[in-house]
Amino acid sequence: MIVPRSFRVMREKKRHRDGPYGHLFEPYKGDEVVSLDCETTSLDVKEADILSIGAVKIKGSRVKTSDRLDIKLKPPKSLTGDSIKIHRIRAMDLDDGIEMEEALEQVLAFVGNRPILGYYVNFDVRMLDKFLRPHLGFGLPNKAIELSHVYHNIVKWKSVGGDTDLRFDTIAKKLDLPILQRHTALGDAITVALMYVRLKYGEAPSAH
Repeated sequence: MIVPRSFRVMREKKRHRDGPYGHLFEPYKGDEVVSLDCETTSLDVKEADILSIGAVKIKGSRVKTSDRLDIKLKPPKSLTGDSIKIHRIRAMDLDDGIEMEEALEQVLAFVGNRPILGYYVNFDVRMLDKFLRPHLGFGLPNKAIELSHVYHNIVKWKSVGGDTDLRFDTIAKKLDLPILQRHTALGDAITVALMYVRLKYGEAPSAH
């Protein structure tokens, strides 16, 4: 049976609200958002391992590139030639990678209870939950913000017929933003953060 995420969060909050991670389940009252991205060996959550995690904080209209997270994990056995073609991360690139448990602690400390922004953000959240639950007994309770939804909601009123192109490269082009270090966790996190700020505080892009 598939348990809805909202029910899981509520159930896990009851279990952990009085523990050392109780603050993660409290409503966020600040003005920051964390743009987060994971590079993985596969797009299948059940099969995939995390290779790297990148995150950067956004405060209002400012992307705080100096306040960022750039984690490399130890190379997993699932790192194959096929996956390397996509993310271009080789085993030797992860020689100084850290253990998953340490990476998760760093992510929780960096993100806190801030909203998490991403492109296909639910995938990244599910990947982190996959390793968080066995380690700490809960998944990320944070509000998730999907960049493509923000983009679609802003441009849809300009679209006359047809579907809005929600591909990563198309959104960046429409917003006249460079794609920084594509298929690196930190590069994608920063690019998504810049796109979000442009959408929230800049001129709305055209639909065509």
